[in-house]
Formats: sequence, C-alpha cells, structure tokens
Amino acid sequence: MSNPDELLVAISAAVESEQSNQMSLTVVVGGAVITGRLAPEAVWRERVAEVLKGSDRLGPFSDVFTRGPRGSRPGRGEAPTHLHFHLARILQGSLGIPETGGMYRVAIKDVSAWTVGDLSYVDR
Repeated sequence: MSNPDELLVAISAAVESEQSNQMSLTVVVGGAVITGRLAPEAVWRERVAEVLKGSDRLGPFSDVFTRGPRGSRPGRGEAPTHLHFHLARILQGSLGIPETGGMYRVAIKDVSAWTVGDLSYVDR
C-alpha cells in the first residue's frame, strides 16, 4: 500500500504500547502470505539478538539489534512503520516455512492485504 492502512498502524501501535505479543495477524506482502503473532519492536529485537548471539558465525551481528540510536525506530507519539512478527510462517502450499515459526519484520506500507488471526493449513 502506498499509504499505510490506518487500522494496521493502530494495531501495531496497540501492540507497541501494551507490550503484548498475543495479537495474531496474517498479511500479504509482495505476494507472500505471512502469518503469526505480532511482538513489540523492542521484544522482537531482543529475541533476534539472542538467537544471533548463540551462533559462532552470526554472533557479532547481535549488536546491530541491541544498540544504536532510536532514529530509525518509532518513539513516543510516532506511528509505527513496521510489523514485527514472531512465531511466524510464510505459507507455501500446505507448508508453513519455517515449521516452528520465525522472526519477520514487515514494512506496513508494503502490506497489500491482511486479516486478524493466524492462518494454518490442515492436510486432510
């Protein structure tokens, strides 16, 4: 969307302000369907940093997620610009990739469609 959906911005702001990770959402971005739960940006950054720290090769990158000026992150009173998913999957056919869920950051302006809830496939 060239103009971010104000409902989606409001949902993201509520997740940020209440520091909740229980809001399930499914979005379409660039033709990909991503489904999972939203997390506040600070919590998302912390979790990504923890995963990276556990890797010999990727450990040095963990600092990128824990340091730095807040210039690129919304402060108080600023509308969120990104959705931060955890336990998220990209839906492909009857598969969710990765099966266990991953961490995704999605620009709200790039979301072309969305629905409340976490979609999953059941193979019958």
